[in-house]
Amino acid sequence: MESEPLLTGSMNYDPDNNDHLEKGSPKTRRLSSVAADYCCVEGGDEDLYLQQAVVFIEDAIQYRSINHRVDANSLRLYRWYYSRIWQLGLGLTIAVVLMLAFIERPSSFSYTSDPRFRPPPWEPPCGLTEGIEIVCLVIFAIDFATKSYLIGWEEFRKCKWLIVYILAVSASVIDWALTLSMYCDQNLRVRRLIRPFFLLQNSSLMKKTLKCIKRTLPEIASVILLLALHLCLFTMIGMLLFAKGENPKQNGEWEAYFRDLPTSFSSLLVLLTTANNPDVMIPAYSLNRGYSIFFILFSGFGTYFLMNLLTAIVYNQFRGYLLMSVQASILRRRLGVRAAFEVMSCQGWGQDATHSEENVERVRVDASLQVMARVQMKSYYRQAIIKRVQQLSDGFIQWEAFRRLFDELDKDRIKEHPPKPEYNSSLLQGLQLLFCHYYVTVVGNAVALANVMCICTILVLDSEKSIAERDDYYMEVINCFFILYYLMEMSLKILAFGWRGYLSYRNNIFDGLLTVCLLVLQITIFATYRLPFPKWNPASRGLMSLWEMVRLVNMLIVVRFLRIIPDIKLMALIASTLVDLVKNLRAFAGILVVIEVDLYLFLYSVMSNSSMKNITVECGSYEQLGYWPNNFDDFASSLVLLYNVMVVNNWQVFMDAYTRYTTQWSKVYFVSWWLTSSVMWVNLFVALILENFIYKWDRSVMCSVADVERTGYETTVQLMFREQIQEPTEEELVTQLHQHPHLHLS
Repeated sequence: MESEPLLTGSMNYDPDNNDHLEKGSPKTRRLSSVAADYCCVEGGDEDLYLQQAVVFIEDAIQYRSINHRVDANSLRLYRWYYSRIWQLGLGLTIAVVLMLAFIERPSSFSYTSDPRFRPPPWEPPCGLTEGIEIVCLVIFAIDFATKSYLIGWEEFRKCKWLIVYILAVSASVIDWALTLSMYCDQNLRVRRLIRPFFLLQNSSLMKKTLKCIKRTLPEIASVILLLALHLCLFTMIGMLLFAKGENPKQNGEWEAYFRDLPTSFSSLLVLLTTANNPDVMIPAYSLNRGYSIFFILFSGFGTYFLMNLLTAIVYNQFRGYLLMSVQASILRRRLGVRAAFEVMSCQGWGQDATHSEENVERVRVDASLQVMARVQMKSYYRQAIIKRVQQLSDGFIQWEAFRRLFDELDKDRIKEHPPKPEYNSSLLQGLQLLFCHYYVTVVGNAVALANVMCICTILVLDSEKSIAERDDYYMEVINCFFILYYLMEMSLKILAFGWRGYLSYRNNIFDGLLTVCLLVLQITIFATYRLPFPKWNPASRGLMSLWEMVRLVNMLIVVRFLRIIPDIKLMALIASTLVDLVKNLRAFAGILVVIEVDLYLFLYSVMSNSSMKNITVECGSYEQLGYWPNNFDDFASSLVLLYNVMVVNNWQVFMDAYTRYTTQWSKVYFVSWWLTSSVMWVNLFVALILENFIYKWDRSVMCSVADVERTGYETTVQLMFREQIQEPTEEELVTQLHQHPHLHLS
């Protein structure tokens, strides 16, 4: 879950922190100017300043704002709020409250979503989901109260997100009470529309994404208008070109696609997505090949020019805003580091580059080590920073050196594998030398490929046979041979590298885990069916049938073949790019989920598919294609339906069916979802995949496969744009620090 800055703007002075102050005067830190070999803090609690420095550095690491209360009690509350336990609990609470949609009426607990075969779904008893929900709402109330206290009342009134947050919690509680008062017989539950907001407000990156969309829409309005003009002009030309004639046999195009204005417009809109190509042109094209020019011109200009231009503009505007956001994040990091330096700093005499003595700010090395020992951060970054601090010999750190310490956060982590075990036996030394060699991995990949090829060959030979006709004796013998080899390979690698060394390689963990699973399955087969012998009966039953167990073994063997990915540089980069997208770009998927859930919940009562009872035989219709499982009858099937519309293949079938069974306004719903998901979000995902991959490729182009394996690329959105941003100036940092509402530095 993304760390969310509480506020980025200035905040008013905290009236609770006025100890030792005269009325109307701010609290100041008084620092002693002493000899160059030692300095200390006067007039305040040094432990408090160290605690402030710890929190400021944690803010810098997570790109959070430092504008929050800084007294001792508030800092303890602040660290608890951003602790892993509370943030994980808050994330689980959000997940639970969103997952309630699967359980609440209409429940998604049925093995099929097809209304023709679906049994009556299980319905939860009244009070079950409501009890879970009220616990979640109480946690949200605690979260809101904590945030509000940490930023203060004055800034709370200026923060729109927090105001909406309390309104959302309050409205949910009221609607929850109404549900209980009606004995859970409430058809319209307003709080279902509110739930996605809890996911939205807890992610700073999702908020930035929404703000970016808001700023991007005016920029792409001209292209959208041009696209609408393109559709309207070709719609009118199409209605004129394919008007109803005197010969009924030549009216196929008019009857199917250009009967009236809404039908003509929707036909060409679907053609813009290529979903109904070439169906839409076949009736006219059968009469005269010249009609194809109309459809080719429409698709060529609309699909390949305007739609791609729209994608380019959306990406460019979004990327520009994201770059500004990253710039602000870097400013928050530098400001947090500077604030930590200020609260730890003391005055002393030092020398600049020209060897002239001057009064400079600096921090003690021992104080820096105390702070870094208490900061919550990844251990390898902490060790790298502490190592650099310990290399300083004069006992003090000036600002530039202190700032450069945290450049370690932007560096790639080089994984050092544990040392190999030492053996006295020459045989063990020879085996260790052999199985540490890279070619052993190459041979293992070749054996895995041979295993997959054997499975593929047997599957092709037995593709026409039923389970009763299959003889899995040969497949089982082949699997036994390969599994024994995998077990031997894993054991000898553990011997060569040692347990810790073996597990320090991610591909070894994947390989070893699947090998253990294969071994367990094979032992289970032996225990159930004894040793393999010809004419095994695949349909004979133990815990599972022999065919089912062999099939499971074969699937694991096929999955195990993915072990080749880390050994091919380009494939390794692609795989790590996908992992980074899951870890760091989930905010974009979160926005899509929010919109998808809200659209479903808003239109469920209108677009329920349970009324579709008439069976038509029209070719290509919803009924003829058997699309019955795609409906809005419950939450799970609705997600699948909206996903199918996002893919756009045959999405006109869903739009036509719901238009026939509900109203023409259903088209607005499907078109809105298509614009939001397919045009906006899918293109953004493609663009961000490119950004992530290019970033990694540029950094690893000079690396070998082994270097890529050893390098832990911590790819975040901030690092992807790191080289394109500007460092904040000293004046900007000082100005921001003096505007801090609770930390007043002399």
